[in-house]
Amino acid sequence: MNTPMDQIDLQQALTPLWLTLQVALFATLVAGVAGIATGSFMARRRFPGHAFADAIFVLPMVLPPTVLGYYLIVLIGRNGPIGRWFEQVFGITFMFSVKGAVIAAAIVSFPLLYKAARAAFEDVNPNLEHAARTLGSTEFEVFVRVSLPLAMRGITAGLMLTFARAMGEFGATLMIAGNLPGKTQTLSIAVYDAVQSGNDAQAWLLTGIISGVCIVVLVISGQLLRPKH
Repeated sequence: MNTPMDQIDLQQALTPLWLTLQVALFATLVAGVAGIATGSFMARRRFPGHAFADAIFVLPMVLPPTVLGYYLIVLIGRNGPIGRWFEQVFGITFMFSVKGAVIAAAIVSFPLLYKAARAAFEDVNPNLEHAARTLGSTEFEVFVRVSLPLAMRGITAGLMLTFARAMGEFGATLMIAGNLPGKTQTLSIAVYDAVQSGNDAQAWLLTGIISGVCIVVLVISGQLLRPKH
């Protein structure tokens, strides 16, 4: 028999689910633009420090979330150089806001898209790009008409993995956006809250929702990455 603390509240599950989907979507868009641009650049350019730059782009994947969250506080917090500038110029604050949650999720999930985009662009036959240039296409036209369409399959799979990772982000998001129910509480943070309060039924519901969504995304991305016959 359930105790008073062990109850399912569907509304308390749907609210963080909706917020999580919004954060994951916008984080994927931010990481998508940055990941495609950097992935394309790193796939086609070689320069001194190339390996170091690649390591920096992948670093958020291996850093502990709390370390990454601290870096973000230093940079985009109200006393950080970026955070102070945004507040003074645009009146935007990132701490304890959905914007901060989006930035945290985008940075944490960025390496997944960067690696997928870089691999996809490296698989594009450079002779096709060269042929487009000889026909008078500008670099932008070559990118839009040749490189990007040929790399889109891998990029799409990377976008889906990025979305799934953004949905599950916890540590950096908690440090930047906090845990404000109905405002910044995402699904992963709501699971933590349910476990801390001893509400196992609610925790099971929340984990079931996020696991189901992520499994669907991973299955679809796996289909996209399957070699063509």
